[in-house]
Amino acid sequence: MKVTKRIKAVNKNIDRTKDYTVEEAIKLLKDNAKVKFTESLDCAMRLGVDPRHADQMVRGTVSLPHGTGKKVTVLVIAKGAQAEEALKAGAEYAGFEEYLEKIKGGWAEVDVIVATPDSMGELGKLGRVLGPKGLMPNPKSGTVTADVAKAVKEVKAGKIEFRVEKAGIIHTSLGKMNFSVEQLAENTRAFLQTIIKMRPSSAKGIYVKSLYLSSTMGPGLKITKDETTVATKHDD
Repeated sequence: MKVTKRIKAVNKNIDRTKDYTVEEAIKLLKDNAKVKFTESLDCAMRLGVDPRHADQMVRGTVSLPHGTGKKVTVLVIAKGAQAEEALKAGAEYAGFEEYLEKIKGGWAEVDVIVATPDSMGELGKLGRVLGPKGLMPNPKSGTVTADVAKAVKEVKAGKIEFRVEKAGIIHTSLGKMNFSVEQLAENTRAFLQTIIKMRPSSAKGIYVKSLYLSSTMGPGLKITKDETTVATKHDD
């Protein structure tokens, strides 16, 4: 594979053998973000859990202090007054039967779907369509709720959902690289604190095995294990 001039320049500026603090890694990634679009700060965290066991599944949401920097398109499956509330709260789409039909036809041009509990009977039938796309609402993520206005506002403000994959890894984006170092660091620590709080009681040994930060087109930088302790202290 041909190594581009940009990659060569980036490789000169980083030390792949070093463990970085969150701030050091973010500053280095920002300094080397030279592509023509605004990259995201991506996080990959490997946990000492076995997601095949239900009691070791790490899944939830976190509200990032400075949001994601992305425009989030929201669909709310609800009837009558609740659909109106959702639209007033900022949802791009809200309704019931018309959107169920659109989804059946293959339409899924949204980032998040919020649903009322009484609509899940019908929406649940579309699990084969929405499940693989990660769009099926879930009570654990706050996307199945009677308070649709609150859910929409939270999603728009930077609430993200995460779920550990089969290999014990969580991937997520924590903001845009045009955020300040401080904003990205605060987003990162809010995410890390949430993961640490969710440690399953059945998980043995080291919980956070590794943590890497990268930009969309940049290298992955390993974060020092001391940061898990720092995150806990910040939380205190």
